[in-house]
Amino acid sequence: MHLVVQGPGMTAALAEDAARLAQSTPEPIAPTAWRLRGAARSATLEAWCAAHRVDCAWVPEDRHFAALRLLAIDMDSTLITIECIDEIGALLGRKAEIAAITEEAMRGEIAYAESLARRVALLAGLEEAALEKVYRDTLALSPGAERLIEGCRSQQIRTLLVSGGFTFFTERVRTRLGIDEAFANELEVVDGRLSGRLRGSIVDAGAKAARFREVAARLRLQKSQTLAVGDGANDLAMMAEAGVSVAWRAKPRVRAAATHALDYSDLDGVLNLYM
Repeated sequence: MHLVVQGPGMTAALAEDAARLAQSTPEPIAPTAWRLRGAARSATLEAWCAAHRVDCAWVPEDRHFAALRLLAIDMDSTLITIECIDEIGALLGRKAEIAAITEEAMRGEIAYAESLARRVALLAGLEEAALEKVYRDTLALSPGAERLIEGCRSQQIRTLLVSGGFTFFTERVRTRLGIDEAFANELEVVDGRLSGRLRGSIVDAGAKAARFREVAARLRLQKSQTLAVGDGANDLAMMAEAGVSVAWRAKPRVRAAATHALDYSDLDGVLNLYM
């Protein structure tokens, strides 16, 4: 196993300190990331990383990025910085009310389908054109998002944006980044206004996992060739289907279940978890 240490505050001097604890030699792999070859798993090293606000991950030496064939990633609060439904609610003066339900769902305290139905109902009456304002003025890509997708594209890795959010946003983000496929909920619009309902079945945790399995099967992939990245409880089922799962700035329950957790690194820190 090798230890990867990374984060915005990571320096060569800190890498040397970590290497001494690991009895290894630091090998730079990115401006703020180093690999410590042959490092044994150690609670002391983990405590050091936590104290210095550094992400650490023990990575098998035979895990190669070139062997990866599918990346699936959540959108809201993962690939982008916002929860779209909260920002839509802000246009109606209901952001705090909707955000509270969102947080309950992301912590796994209420079923995602129930939470989504309650939140979408609160959007009834909003003009569809207001969604463009959220996309234009509020939605931002998470740091490292473009570099992560570009890295996958350079290796011809299939990319799947799978979201419990809405197609209005996933399709725009998919086109913007050149992502191969997207899967999300569709808001129902009647006479130019949101009805407070969805069209079709709800994309919840089970639906996300099912789409991940369908794409992996279509591509005839082994589990080891797949990767899933998410932050909330509704990503857990999808992440469990993947050979490697990464919790990015995630809820505690998700961090505990994932192969790796990145609390400080940008999204492209995922690339450093491969040889």
